[in-house]
Amino acid sequence: MMVNVSLLDDWTVQGPDSQLAKVMTQLRPKVAKLVRRLLRTDNPVLHSPAILPSSWPKRLNASDADVLHLHWITHEMLSIVDVGQLNKPIVWTLHDMWPFCGAEHYTNDIRWREGYLKNNRPRNESGFDLNRWTWVRKKKHWLYPMQIITPSNWLADCVRDSILMANWQVNVIENPIDTDRWKPIDKALARNLLGLPQDKTLVMFGAMGGGSDLRKGFDLLINALAQLREDEVKFQLVIFGQSPPEKFPDLGFSIHYISHLHDDLSLQVLYCASDLLVIPSRQDNLPNTGVEAHACGTPVVAFNIGGLSDIVDHKRTGYLAEAFEVDDLARGIKWVLDNAKTIGFSENARDKAIAKFSYPVVAQKYKEIYKIVKKQFSSRSKLSYSQKRAWNG
Repeated sequence: MMVNVSLLDDWTVQGPDSQLAKVMTQLRPKVAKLVRRLLRTDNPVLHSPAILPSSWPKRLNASDADVLHLHWITHEMLSIVDVGQLNKPIVWTLHDMWPFCGAEHYTNDIRWREGYLKNNRPRNESGFDLNRWTWVRKKKHWLYPMQIITPSNWLADCVRDSILMANWQVNVIENPIDTDRWKPIDKALARNLLGLPQDKTLVMFGAMGGGSDLRKGFDLLINALAQLREDEVKFQLVIFGQSPPEKFPDLGFSIHYISHLHDDLSLQVLYCASDLLVIPSRQDNLPNTGVEAHACGTPVVAFNIGGLSDIVDHKRTGYLAEAFEVDDLARGIKWVLDNAKTIGFSENARDKAIAKFSYPVVAQKYKEIYKIVKKQFSSRSKLSYSQKRAWNG
């Protein structure tokens, strides 16, 4: 594994190979930040222009790897030109929309479907059209289709609908999880470790920054809670990823704030302490929280959007509410709590995680993809110039 920043004392994880490369690793994101200031947009997600070249192409091309497997290469790890210079078979696992969009990592507009034209820019943008400039460079430098992997069917459909990657091969392979490590532990023990009440029903929500990211839908959850309060459904809230505020909001339920958790063991204990996890996202690929919760035997209530449809089996491992229907989200929370003793949510969720997300299952799928990509690359290298032009479209 090659990464931009390595904090592990592990020879299998390699970072930049020289002092200059380390310095450039720190410099490139700062340059990108300056460029981002030229764009004015209401879209708060990260924008990655991927501008400055790196030493990674030379290093990767000279390696003895048969296949290069790319993951999240942004934050200026590889530039757009860098990706086009890789001369080995490539498998690229997408973790957001950036590879087929402009500079944005998530978006609700339609430019990625139509092409980033001069006349279809959203009204909430002004200044330098960073997204169009980034998309045009991708189209120019990514000459050959790469094998795309998405963790969710939703993201795979986005790839197929995009102008940039519509003709590229895309397969769905879920993100793996170590189900030998992420597993249920005794609920009473978990609550005791976290200082949570033993005799209360606990409903959990989590996101980086708590409710600050509109994409995570905390405002939708608040509206659902208001309805549950009217219906006199009894439970307490656990919110993680956010420190306790100076003044607790009045949501009608007691709230336990769990600050940022920085290790897997603490998260595992939290999942096992909770009766269900709510993921009210407006847009999400394959949120780790849902997969981790299922591996720990915790049911999930979510909207039927994005990769959440791949995680939750409706009324078997949780509940999938109609997209953004707050009434149905509230109904789902109540339904899971009411049926906790009659439906084996915990066992079903755990079985689903092992069958779909465990290391052996995911590894076998990737092994097959690697074989196919290597064989296709070998065939492509034998094409004539005119045939290569046809391959490129």
